[in-house]
Amino acid sequence: MSDEPSQKEELILEDFLPYRLAVLSHTVSSKISGVYEERFKVSIPEWRVIAILGRFPGLSAVEVAQRTMLDKVAVSRAVTKLIKNGRLDREFADADRRRSILNLSPEGRRIHDEIAPLALRFERDLLHGISDEDFERFNLVMERLVARARLLGAP
Repeated sequence: MSDEPSQKEELILEDFLPYRLAVLSHTVSSKISGVYEERFKVSIPEWRVIAILGRFPGLSAVEVAQRTMLDKVAVSRAVTKLIKNGRLDREFADADRRRSILNLSPEGRRIHDEIAPLALRFERDLLHGISDEDFERFNLVMERLVARARLLGAP
């Protein structure tokens, strides 16, 4: 792809990479979330919090936001609801009482352990027919795009 814009470029939304990535993300997320929203009454942000804390227990809400790429407000709402529903436990750090430490409760762990295999099965079904080589190439391109996006400023 050329770095130089042509004389008069036309933005065709359905061909625009950021739009296509958003459509892909929304389509995949909404398909899988239907399962855990209906069966477990867990939203997409709540599941992401559960999934991150299942892998990295003892994080703060800020750290959860950083790892999930969700904004702090979405994480705060999800954490509040998960605590209210008995799915998360919150403690406060001894050194800094403003910093909370989040962990899955036994109920949160149960939900994590039931949803995770469903999510992995969905991923396998989604990737059916995609070769290992194509998937490796796709992952490499995604990693490069993320790295490049982090370097770029606003246009």
